[in-house]
Amino acid sequence: MRLVTHHAGGTARPGALLAGPDGDRLLDLGPALPGRTVVDVLRDPAVRAAAQAAVDAADPGGLPDAAAVRLAPPVRPGKILCLGHSYSGHLGRGRAPDDVPAFPDVFVKTPNTLCGPHDPVVLPPAAQHVDYEGEVAVVVGRTAHRVPLDGAEAYVGGLTLFDDVSARDWQSLTSQWTLGKCVDGFGQLGPAVVTADEALPISGRELTVERDGVVTVRSSTDALVFSPAFLVHHLSQVLTLEPGDVIATGTPAKLPEAAAAHVPLRHGDAVTIAVTGLGSLTTTFVDGPPPASRPDTPGGPS
Repeated sequence: MRLVTHHAGGTARPGALLAGPDGDRLLDLGPALPGRTVVDVLRDPAVRAAAQAAVDAADPGGLPDAAAVRLAPPVRPGKILCLGHSYSGHLGRGRAPDDVPAFPDVFVKTPNTLCGPHDPVVLPPAAQHVDYEGEVAVVVGRTAHRVPLDGAEAYVGGLTLFDDVSARDWQSLTSQWTLGKCVDGFGQLGPAVVTADEALPISGRELTVERDGVVTVRSSTDALVFSPAFLVHHLSQVLTLEPGDVIATGTPAKLPEAAAAHVPLRHGDAVTIAVTGLGSLTTTFVDGPPPASRPDTPGGPS
């Protein structure tokens, strides 16, 4: 299933995307799953069975066009854990391409970064060098605490797409990346969580990123250093992963010509991440309002 959260009647409700004759259609799962969320579908076999039954019984031809429906983030994670340097060819740390790390380089994005697939990302005036990172994200489906590697894949609820937007100037101010990674709205997630039965194995999928129609990243998930199962296993040794938590698996390097021509993101830019079998996610960037003048600053209101 391709599970989404959509806005309906002033509330957020679970739904599923179904392939129609002329594009995706949206099935509202609210009537079949009253009071439930996408996270409930991932973690509860009975809720999942009810959702699957509703999907199986639906006629896509009678459903609304998904493009006309505003989507929220598919899940609201308690934790967003991210990886740096996790694809062959983008390992950093002075390593040669075949000298892969034994453990992932993990950092955290805070909940204020989360935004949905239809939300524009605001470029704050204080950040002058904003960049994008197109990634596959793991959505945890079961509580994972000290999970052995053998069997860790069973804790993966599904996969989705993530744009790890980053303020490079703030990221480079200190040895810690927090301020550059945790700007409001700098974590676009969605549009759908593709459940593990369809999304795994992750191997053999093409990942592309386009900026304003120009391909800047083209890679394969075969180049991922760390599998979803390993990430669940490794992270759960020291912190408990809860259903709905997100693990962003990192970004491949930009193509050489794109890296050479790269300029910071600007108002009106659009970045589209596409992964075979997981759909696509487009981020639109807009300028934020200028900072308000304080009354006690020269030239400020009196």
